[in-house]
Amino acid sequence: MLLISREDLKAKLERHDDFKLVMVLGDWAYRAKHIPGSLHVDDPTKAKAVLDPSDEIIVYCSDVKCAASKYAYDQLTSGGYTNVRRYAGGISDWEEHGLPLEGEWA
Repeated sequence: MLLISREDLKAKLERHDDFKLVMVLGDWAYRAKHIPGSLHVDDPTKAKAVLDPSDEIIVYCSDVKCAASKYAYDQLTSGGYTNVRRYAGGISDWEEHGLPLEGEWA
């Protein structure tokens, strides 16, 4: 599993790199708070509609123990998506370091 660090993700966002940042938790969690610029994709059918196999994709969920981003990573890579990484720290790590969030609870 390919990972990306908080620092590298932050740098990519600041540079406005061309990639898809994908929160893979449910609708309620996405509405509550997410990393700015995130897409919300919580099932494989949605993924096929908004993600191209050639996209650079970074998936995340709540924290390092959350299995949702691991599952999404596995589903995408086994489905032919070739440039996928996981931000394992997720919302928890991002928020703990005082980085910006969007959403109703941000």
